[in-house]
Amino acid sequence: MALDPNVLVIVLAGGEGKRLQPLTTDRAKPAVPFAGTYRMIDFALSNFANAGYRKIVVLTQYKSHSLDRHITQTWRFSAMLDDYVTPVPAQMRRGPYWFQGSADAIYQNLNLIHDEKPDIVCVFGADHIYRMDPRQMVEEHIANGSGVTVAAIPVPKHEATDFGVIESDENGKIVDFHEKSPNPPTMPGDDTRCLASMGNYVFNTQTLIDIVTPDENQYTDLGGDVIPALTASGDARVYDFSKNVIPGQDDREQGYWRDVGTLDAFFHANMDLISPVPIFNLYNDKWPVFTSRKALPPAKVSRGRGGEPPYVDDSLLCQGSILSGGHVERSIIGPGCFIDHDAHVTDSILFPGVRVEAGARVHRCIIDKNVVVPEWTRIGLDPEQDRERYTVSDEGIVVLPKDYKFT
Repeated sequence: MALDPNVLVIVLAGGEGKRLQPLTTDRAKPAVPFAGTYRMIDFALSNFANAGYRKIVVLTQYKSHSLDRHITQTWRFSAMLDDYVTPVPAQMRRGPYWFQGSADAIYQNLNLIHDEKPDIVCVFGADHIYRMDPRQMVEEHIANGSGVTVAAIPVPKHEATDFGVIESDENGKIVDFHEKSPNPPTMPGDDTRCLASMGNYVFNTQTLIDIVTPDENQYTDLGGDVIPALTASGDARVYDFSKNVIPGQDDREQGYWRDVGTLDAFFHANMDLISPVPIFNLYNDKWPVFTSRKALPPAKVSRGRGGEPPYVDDSLLCQGSILSGGHVERSIIGPGCFIDHDAHVTDSILFPGVRVEAGARVHRCIIDKNVVVPEWTRIGLDPEQDRERYTVSDEGIVVLPKDYKFT
């Protein structure tokens, strides 16, 4: 194999995101806004763009219009250099069937691999929050000579039931793989944590083609079928994500990775960004996170119409937002939002275009696009009343869907 391999990136973005309802009622999970300005998929795509791997296909399926539009409007590389990011809808090459799983999605799009003829195929998820230099994983994969390399990170045992859990030997060879086991094995010498798959894989091209092409077996899922099969054949190795080094990253952020599959996980990952010294730093210009930049004016913080003073602390105010005599603490205010005088927004996430009118109180909420919170409304302060009216997460986060209308 060449020292500088030809790498094709496949980003899997076809999941329904049921546990993020109602944020995924009208959009695919990777298209959900994050940190006000970004979409979830921007983090995976930015990692590859920064690394110089710029032949990228994004496999979409459910409610993909918002995601497709974001990719086509935002992610444009130079055609002169033969670089591209392109969304690929379900092509139904096996007949009128949706993807039956992640492995089936690869199989139904093998034409993309045959056309590009890569040496290596990176298959990554689209909906995790992290920085990673995939070149380091690819280099280790080539050096170890395995068919597949699986990125992994330790997670608390009580969270590991939602992941594939890896058992490996001292040389990094995967000896067993447990997909979403109710009682996953813990790490040697640490009975509180498990070594979890991040859902990011580096494959030798022929290994991937062979394993997803049906013969006596028909594998539909990468974590449930493909990785266990390659583990059984002795052709799978683990990559320790915690040793991945990013330019401009400090020690606190190294190894940061968040799965945002639930409303509470989504809320906490956003809140990670607003502490005085955040554990995940959006301001690292040596490994930036790219996204679309609409022609909006700067954020404005001013007194209200009656001279009411504004107050802001530990918050992100995105472009085009206006704080007019309002009060914002520990919150993320998305592009084009408006907070009127004497309105209080605390411990909350406002998606683009939200308007909080005078005197309203919003606490521990996620409010989707274009919602108008009427004057003197109270949300997030009365748990029983909130559960009667709105979606409320396990930890009590109140979630209002896109375009919600108060009655």
